[in-house]
Amino acid sequence: MRVAIIGQQDFGKAVMEAFLARGDTVAGVFVAPEKAGAKPDPLKLAAQEKGLPLFQFPSYRKAEAQDALRQLKVDLGIMAYVLLFAPQEFVNIPKHGTIQYHPSLLPKYRGPSSINWPIIRGDTRTGLTIFRPTDGLDEGPVILQKEVDIGPDETLGDVYFNKLFPLGVQAMLEAADLVVAGKHKEMVQDESQASYEGWCREAEARINWHNHVDFIYNLIRGCNPAPGAWTTLGGKKLQIFDARKSVYRRFGDVSGKIGEVTQITDTGFKVSAQGGQIEVMRVKPEEGKKVSAAEFVKAAGITVGTMLGT
Repeated sequence: MRVAIIGQQDFGKAVMEAFLARGDTVAGVFVAPEKAGAKPDPLKLAAQEKGLPLFQFPSYRKAEAQDALRQLKVDLGIMAYVLLFAPQEFVNIPKHGTIQYHPSLLPKYRGPSSINWPIIRGDTRTGLTIFRPTDGLDEGPVILQKEVDIGPDETLGDVYFNKLFPLGVQAMLEAADLVVAGKHKEMVQDESQASYEGWCREAEARINWHNHVDFIYNLIRGCNPAPGAWTTLGGKKLQIFDARKSVYRRFGDVSGKIGEVTQITDTGFKVSAQGGQIEVMRVKPEEGKKVSAAEFVKAAGITVGTMLGT
């Protein structure tokens, strides 16, 4: 099979290497240009190391990008983590068109933060979809889907790196084989089940200690490692990563005010919320690196009664 890899970052690199490892021809690699001062993209570096034709067009709408893909004469386009818009004039160039990876069970959780939101909302299942890209965001017909569980304590990092990443690489190979062999089926997405979710960024990741402890815990899990759920301490931003929750069973268990540090533990500190407590175990202060919460307690002088979020 002769393919073009259109992608970015470690996932794009892994997909490219998977096709090469089984003997397919990667005729060219399309990578979005890096922003000024940014590190070189891992997919770009891997393509250069292997001596593969590399293209970094600022837009796939331009004739120069489309001409470059056309000249490669590939069987299939493989879109693996693509943030640049790819119009139909581009994706339809390969002999068998193009397939794209998306880390949710489309049509649910269309959008750029589709791994964060299922965890934040407390879902117990998610998955991935290989589909045909159209001009609508994540709206094209589905070729293949795989489901995975979301454990009650799993973070975004756990779900992506341990499940959706490796399973997604294999799904791309499987879908490519089906499409090139003409054995695939394309299922139109059910719009009645569709949802669009925008970015989960700093504003969305802010902790409101007045929310229920379940909501807060899910937010921390769904933002770990990025963008990092956060609160404030003494007016400065404090990101919270690893954490545990405990639920109040009776009124007599309620301790402290909302947002108050109620206990210093061997691994960090506990903060009161509606319905329970969050035990914070790893943090990143505004002016520092990630450290264990136990280290941070000593460095920041946190004591029982310290208030967060004020």
